[in-house]
Amino acid sequence: MPNPLTTLVAADPVIVVLGLFSLCALSTVLYKLWHLFIAFRVHRDNTDPAFALLGQGKHREAKMRLNTPKGPRAQLLSAGISLAASGALPQPELRNELLRQARLSAQHMASHLRILEVIANLAPLLGLLGTVLGMIDAFRAMEAAGSQVNPAILSGGIWQALLTTAAGLLVAIPVSLAHSWLERRVERETMALQNDLERFLGLYAAQPQLRNSLATAPTPETTHNAVAVP
Repeated sequence: MPNPLTTLVAADPVIVVLGLFSLCALSTVLYKLWHLFIAFRVHRDNTDPAFALLGQGKHREAKMRLNTPKGPRAQLLSAGISLAASGALPQPELRNELLRQARLSAQHMASHLRILEVIANLAPLLGLLGTVLGMIDAFRAMEAAGSQVNPAILSGGIWQALLTTAAGLLVAIPVSLAHSWLERRVERETMALQNDLERFLGLYAAQPQLRNSLATAPTPETTHNAVAVP
């Protein structure tokens, strides 16, 4: 006797679509976990030592500290040091440029989260659609049978129809939780970017010697053979 679940999957396109949704959501969640935790965590520790070096007046060492593979926070701080050293932008324009780069980094961190949001919203609706279509088929079969209605056939059609709603909820609930959690992580990373930006601009405005030393600090291209500060 064939498995009813196998028969349902083979016959109901809604279940197939929900299965594709679940695979897409799983792939997206795994990618974002790598993106937000592994890739960022490897290099996020560059920024705090660099800020400490800037506060001690060791501006060249701070700049060399960031000449390593870096995440968004280190990239933003490195860009701020480079722009400040060039002296091409006054402080208001420097702030605007760093804000623009911070927004681009935040958008990159939030990429692919919309996929999870769409799946979380559509999955229960697709499940409900499958249930409605299954109920229509069940009642059409009951109408066609007339007075010869078999309750077993009707109840079997109804539970199979309701199974699509259960499948939609099983997809939507974990995807919604994952989306909310990852979205919160992105918000925290974005707040860290904003904090780093304000911290650097505060140092730059409060310490004239910082501006002077950055203007004479070597560029990354001229210091790529130097020994980095541990």
